[in-house]
Amino acid sequence: MFQLMWLPRSAGTYEELRSAAEAARAGRDRAGRATSSKAEGLFKHVHKCIMLLSENPKHPGLNTHEYSSLTNPFDPAAKVFEACAQNDTLGAYRVFWCYGPKKQQITIIAITPHP
Repeated sequence: MFQLMWLPRSAGTYEELRSAAEAARAGRDRAGRATSSKAEGLFKHVHKCIMLLSENPKHPGLNTHEYSSLTNPFDPAAKVFEACAQNDTLGAYRVFWCYGPKKQQITIIAITPHP
């Protein structure tokens, strides 16, 4: 298992997604609807992606690959990776991450819709 580290921007995005999902769930419960909202589904996908990253960054469901348009915040020569939180969805969300700063750590750099 890897310990998750967060840059402030990525932690903020994660919390915004979580808050939106919780608010949508509360509204759905008040209205008596059974179907999940888009906000709930999005957070579920992003959360699952991050949990899989912490367990196995090479998990086949993540479709992890190197991403060259971002710079590693700890070592400009080191790689940054992109993991797919969603597939086959317009504006599918991606999680950008790198190894480090220490062994057995992964830093979440950004959580964003596919660029």
